[in-house]
Amino acid sequence: MKTTLLLKNGRILDGSRGEPIPADILIRDGKVERIGRDLSTEGAETRELGGRLAIPGLIDMHIHLREPGFEEKETIATGTRAAARGGFTTVACMPNTCPVTDTPGKVRRIREMNEREGCGVQVLPIAAITRSSSGKVLTDMAGLKEAGAIAVSDDGVGVQSPRMMKEAMRLASEVGLPVVAHCEEEDLLVPGACVHDGVFAKKHSLPGIPAESESIHVGRDILLAEDTGVHYHICHISSEGSVRLVREAKSRGQRVTAEVTPHHLLLCEEDIPGPDPMYKMNPPLRSIKDRQALIEGLKDGTIDFIATDHAPHTASDKRKDIREAPFGIVGLETAFPLLYTHLVLTGELTLAQLVDRMSRLPAARFGLSRGILEEGRVADLTVIDLAEEREIDPNRFESKGKNTPFAGWKAKGWPVMTLVEGNIVWEESGVRAVDRKKAWHTF
Repeated sequence: MKTTLLLKNGRILDGSRGEPIPADILIRDGKVERIGRDLSTEGAETRELGGRLAIPGLIDMHIHLREPGFEEKETIATGTRAAARGGFTTVACMPNTCPVTDTPGKVRRIREMNEREGCGVQVLPIAAITRSSSGKVLTDMAGLKEAGAIAVSDDGVGVQSPRMMKEAMRLASEVGLPVVAHCEEEDLLVPGACVHDGVFAKKHSLPGIPAESESIHVGRDILLAEDTGVHYHICHISSEGSVRLVREAKSRGQRVTAEVTPHHLLLCEEDIPGPDPMYKMNPPLRSIKDRQALIEGLKDGTIDFIATDHAPHTASDKRKDIREAPFGIVGLETAFPLLYTHLVLTGELTLAQLVDRMSRLPAARFGLSRGILEEGRVADLTVIDLAEEREIDPNRFESKGKNTPFAGWKAKGWPVMTLVEGNIVWEESGVRAVDRKKAWHTF
């Protein structure tokens, strides 16, 4: 239900300098009607922001909602609540459900379930490249797009056949669907590979996943995408070699985009305390040299945006031996504060750059009419308390998944309110005015 809402005494990022400036925001009929100082309107519902920062709603183009088939790990209801609590107004869900989201009917089902059970966050289905993500038979891409799929991916496995991938790219290009690739050459993997093939693997006698297993597919696919003209997007990029290949492709004007996760930006194999499954993800945490290449790639635009690869699992699954435990960690509810604390407050990125890479750029790269806070635009907003510091406590998560290596970390910059098309879909209880000098002393 659309209402008139007035957000008073907030701050927004100034477009020219990228620094916070005072502003009120008037929202009517799902859109931003006015942004200015000392706004008022009769009959509007009012929220006092107390100097907190209002930004375009965060967008995550890579999450796993697990439903249908793995509801013990996550559901659309719990996953969208986790997204809203983390400040995300739009998320794209991967197709490795059970059954795999590989037909138009299954795409429509995801959309219908979100309408019925979601909290209001926009959910964009990504459908499979091949039936059952088996790499053998291509899906009906025209039908998938008509049903509402925004891209195709066999995320979780790489398409091993170059011939199959080229044909998929050709068909996707014809119907205007991006190909979103999990890049992994399985011929380079040994049985039970569970961490990066580096110093940690050797120290603990664990089978490793080499960085080349990713970069070989990245290079192959860049060449195939150049020939077919498709929009080619690389999931959770993790290695220096992959960053170098993307940078070269972009220098030639090729339509290649890439995402990076918060955990690959903030952690490397040296940070893993031992054979702990909470640090097991695919691609794995790689070397410190790879991590620095990812940060530099994000800063210079080689890597387009940040995506969490939110991958919830049950506690019992993650208690298994690291060789047997499933890959993946959750990320929706911790992404912004972790990145703000460890990249912005440390000077690696500006606040404006972080917001850009978590909102405007994912929207722009995938042609979404979101990600910009200005008059006349859809009122998808996230309100952030930059002064609030909390310890990450998985027991407070809205997600069913508690699997995170960041438990116990302290972070600043917590989302306290999330609005989708002008409707409040998340609001922290006990939100109070803050000392503006304290909130903005870092700028």
